[in-house]
Amino acid sequence: MKPNGFTLIELLIVVAIIGILAAIAVPNF
Repeated sequence: MKPNGFTLIELLIVVAIIGILAAIAVPNF
C-alpha cells in the first residue's frame, strides 16, 4: 500500500469510471 493515497494515474482512472457511470446513469432517470 502506498502511504500517500492516490497516484495521478489512479485518480484519472477513478474519474474516468465515474464519468462513464454518470453518462450511463443520467439518461435513465
